[in-house]
Amino acid sequence: MKSAGHACVFTFGGCARHEKFAQHTSYDLDICERRRMGDTMFGYIIINKAEMKFKEFDVYQSFYCGLCKTLKSKYGNSSQMTLNYDLTFLVILLTGLYEPDTIRGTRRCIARPLEKMPTRINEFSEYAADMSILMSYYKCKDDWVDEKKVTKLLAAQILKPKCKKMQKKYPDKVEKVSRLMAEITLGEANGEADIDAMSGRFGEMMGELFVFKEDEWSYPLHRLGFFLGKFIYLMDAYEDIEEDIKNGNYNPFTNIYNTPEFEKQCKGILTMMIAECSKEFEKLPILEHVDILRNILYSGVWGRYEMIKAKREEGKVEKHD
Repeated sequence: MKSAGHACVFTFGGCARHEKFAQHTSYDLDICERRRMGDTMFGYIIINKAEMKFKEFDVYQSFYCGLCKTLKSKYGNSSQMTLNYDLTFLVILLTGLYEPDTIRGTRRCIARPLEKMPTRINEFSEYAADMSILMSYYKCKDDWVDEKKVTKLLAAQILKPKCKKMQKKYPDKVEKVSRLMAEITLGEANGEADIDAMSGRFGEMMGELFVFKEDEWSYPLHRLGFFLGKFIYLMDAYEDIEEDIKNGNYNPFTNIYNTPEFEKQCKGILTMMIAECSKEFEKLPILEHVDILRNILYSGVWGRYEMIKAKREEGKVEKHD
């Protein structure tokens, strides 16, 4: 796994693994999405494009491009490197729930300079942009402490002045994210064996992000984010297990990796997390964009899992031969 808060792959630079995923699955991710995926966050909360109508994909893309445009307008060009799918999902989720006024427009993108890309922007685009900066800052800061990579230090320094705005606007969220990241770091340094406790800390952090305001929907939103966060953390651990064991890095699945039940246990835990997440989602009175959200929760989130599992099984067959 990556260092502290492993599931948060907030980095400034490309990721060959994500490029390979985009090229070798039926999800056929857009070129702009491939460029962004490895740069900022998790890469697990994505669409299954093959099962999505063209119109739905266009809507999804417009929210994604709208978030990118919002990041640039609020925080400058460098902030676009924090763009991610996970918070695009949050924008669409909150938009479907609260149905705010949404401004439609177009923008030119460096990935497609000859085209004007449709955008959808509303108050949740701004909120997601803020949360993207907040999470990216703490992850880069944490990575610098753990890995001493100069690129992470530079990234944290770039984001720090942008993040200061959050302390006044979201004091409770800043405090909770900072505290939970510290707890995750400490747990990993101590080799915490409790899978539920470790994934739960990251889940709490995601749950906090999913609550835009305190109202009748804040509890199911927090629960949805909590279980989705646990899923992300554990998916990241599942993907990185061989590399972590080889490099002597922390991974919550290390103790069960060499057991006959490893694959079955991992699939069972991940399925349970998404089942709980989906149960909370279905409690929300969402009609708008509901098919996009269900595509992600019931299909898209399993895309990387299937790829990882297939690659792992292929590797075992090659070794056997």
